[in-house]
Amino acid sequence: MRRLGTSLALLMSLLAVAGLVAPASAAPATERKLLTEGMGSYPRLIRLEHSGLRNGRIVAAITSEDARGRFAPIFQSTDEGRSFKQIGEVRDPEGGPNGMCCGTLYELPRQVGRLRAGTLLWAASYGQNAGAARRIGIKVWASRDGGRSWSFLSEAARSHNRDGVWEPELTVDAGGTLWMHYADETEAPQFAQVLNRVASTDGVTWGTKQRTMAIPPHRVRPGMPLVRRLPDGRFYFGYEICNYGHRFCDPYYKISPDGANFGDPVAPGNQIATANGNHFQHAQTVTLFPGGPNGTRLLMVGQIYVNDKGVPLPGNGRTLLANDNLGAGPWYEVPAPVHVGRPYDDWCPNYSSTLLPVDGGANVLEIAADYDNGVCKAYFGKGPSR
Repeated sequence: MRRLGTSLALLMSLLAVAGLVAPASAAPATERKLLTEGMGSYPRLIRLEHSGLRNGRIVAAITSEDARGRFAPIFQSTDEGRSFKQIGEVRDPEGGPNGMCCGTLYELPRQVGRLRAGTLLWAASYGQNAGAARRIGIKVWASRDGGRSWSFLSEAARSHNRDGVWEPELTVDAGGTLWMHYADETEAPQFAQVLNRVASTDGVTWGTKQRTMAIPPHRVRPGMPLVRRLPDGRFYFGYEICNYGHRFCDPYYKISPDGANFGDPVAPGNQIATANGNHFQHAQTVTLFPGGPNGTRLLMVGQIYVNDKGVPLPGNGRTLLANDNLGAGPWYEVPAPVHVGRPYDDWCPNYSSTLLPVDGGANVLEIAADYDNGVCKAYFGKGPSR
């Protein structure tokens, strides 16, 4: 999911020789499949690239719930996303009684402190159901065996009031520092929500939070940060901005030269839309694919697909957007492999779906959530990426 650029084609070809990747031929979208019988939301996908003999395997995570409370089951695919098997779980004690949401999955591309390259990190918000006196924290867990077993690593942030800290995103910058980006509601009433970040050189101790984005007036809410390292060494920083002008929660991006600096926090960045103004509302994610004239294609999924006036389009829940110029200029439509019926502003249907290149980049693997008889469940499928 990260650091996939011009090196992806070489990686895929080597994996194909090893028999770990199917031939790179685009196939029609398949019927969506249920990832697991239980509740499933906020999915994440990565391909192991720094894990030695495990390289090429696909690892997925979701937020789920059982009689013991919220937790994160971890799944693996060794057949390019045609099937998944659960291999582990992250079950923080606070997730049982107090809830958990909006987790992220990341593979370290290089050593950070005592954490070797290939270590998997899971981070999520805990404590939202703890009542009026709640203090929400973002906790980090680590796996050194490809997602099978997990150990608590650190707490990277904790709210000082009952407002939330949400949607963590992990990345290692050009200098080797580990960063966690997150949405922060604790600075109200000055700002309803801002984007902050904290740094660590070992994954255990985290520095003082730094401001990434805060846009006046009070009601404007930047959120849902994501970071992707581009093949030229720069970093794509994506996010949504809610309540900005007449817009609801539209996608934007900036480019950071080093993954540590993100420019003026007040500047909104570049808005993302097609040539005629079609765009996603809410919960966008972006993944790097091989392709296009520059060798790298950005592929985006969002919750609600609308026209320039904010009216849902016929392709709502069945459309991805692509860009062949590292985000610049208009984006164009690509069919989504997982169809979600009429997504709307809600925490489940098509909310923060996830994408990954498979079959040498010819196809896109998607996991998306949708309701099934009132239960939010995660579905997966794959289809052509172009």
